[in-house]
Amino acid sequence: MSNLLTTLAAFLLAIGLLVVVHEFGHYFVARRLGVKVLSFSLGFGKPLWSRRWGADRTEWVIAALPLGGFVRMLDEREGEVDPGERHRAFNRQSPWRRMAIVVSGPAANFLLAILLYWGVFATGVEEPRAWLGTPPAASAAADAGVRAGERVLKVGDVAVDTWQDVRWSMLQQSLERDSVDLEVIDEHARISIRRIDMLVVREAGWEGDPLGRVGLMLGHPRTPPVLGKVAGNSAAAKAGLLAGDLIVAVDGQPLDDWFELVNIIRAAPGRTLRLDFRRDGVPLATSVTIASETRNGKEIGRIGVNVLSDGAEKDAWLTTVRYPPAIALGKAVMETWEKSVFSLVMMGRMLTGDVSWRNLSGPVTIANYAGQSARLGIDYYVRFLALVSLSLGVLNLLPIPILDGGHLLYYLAELIRRAPASERATEIGQRIGIALMFLLMVFAFYNDISRLVSG
Repeated sequence: MSNLLTTLAAFLLAIGLLVVVHEFGHYFVARRLGVKVLSFSLGFGKPLWSRRWGADRTEWVIAALPLGGFVRMLDEREGEVDPGERHRAFNRQSPWRRMAIVVSGPAANFLLAILLYWGVFATGVEEPRAWLGTPPAASAAADAGVRAGERVLKVGDVAVDTWQDVRWSMLQQSLERDSVDLEVIDEHARISIRRIDMLVVREAGWEGDPLGRVGLMLGHPRTPPVLGKVAGNSAAAKAGLLAGDLIVAVDGQPLDDWFELVNIIRAAPGRTLRLDFRRDGVPLATSVTIASETRNGKEIGRIGVNVLSDGAEKDAWLTTVRYPPAIALGKAVMETWEKSVFSLVMMGRMLTGDVSWRNLSGPVTIANYAGQSARLGIDYYVRFLALVSLSLGVLNLLPIPILDGGHLLYYLAELIRRAPASERATEIGQRIGIALMFLLMVFAFYNDISRLVSG
């Protein structure tokens, strides 16, 4: 229940913030250009709350359906306008002014994305380094010779440090290449090239997790399985284990990595395992009955111990990505630009059939990601907001009637023809736009339901 409430709250906050920013962009520029704004609504349908403020008595509304919003301006096409205020009607403005008002909504979303990324890059975010785990058998990564414990140095010619860098660089390069070269370094400081065949990703249309499809799994540096703190009255304490014990085998199977020990214990709730260990160099053995714990609806095993750490293991596993304010701003602008272009390219490839329409997400999937990012921490949630904000900006600039991009197309045609589009042409365009948006919503909801069913 708590996860559901977190997801719902994170989703509503995200939608509310992004819609308010988008519509405020329209409102702000309209007011600066002298256009009268009649109402500003967050949501559609029945008003739940409304107030009138300002010299123009603009009505501010919170409506029942929060998936969007609108700014309604004085317009002679929508009703009688007092002769003394006709100069403030939207339809009386020049095409350039109308274009400025229309484009200001998406521009506000791009600006918000830049500010959010700037905040993340300037304050710093902790991310896992680009360690590789054991690839599944018969995967492209396994065929390329990828081994657990290797760390990625470059994707193609691009230097990387974090797992996020690897993911983003591979996505970008896989759009134009059938294979991507990874430069990796192993625990013995040997550098190798792993050529990853991206054909399976291209065939699937980049649906789901592209890195997982080729077998690239997030790994970790090798950490000796030395016990740190042993919790009182825990399974480990009852078995006689102490801080400083080095686990060397489980049920006769040798191991030399802490995470391997963790995975074995997590997969064995309720079972009794034999642990071989060394204490001050002396070989010993004991049996431990694994305690059971439920997390996210799944039963896992635990024995109540932590790894012995002096901080070096964490530094090897995680890194803090942080930049000086000026550099962080440049990185934020570049991040927004690259992801916006990537979104447009992916949309174009959907139209050509190179990318599956199953990549299209609706409100259910967005809500799910909102909840996941919120539970991971504020920095992840902020980056989620930035990504959705720039996606909203890109979507609204598509040349589809009823969207901002469609209106821009009308006004551009008006500049070229030196005459506005006829009411008949506008009406037909609106119908086409509504039909296209309806189809997009159907695809998105279908994909959401499919993901829920398939897990």
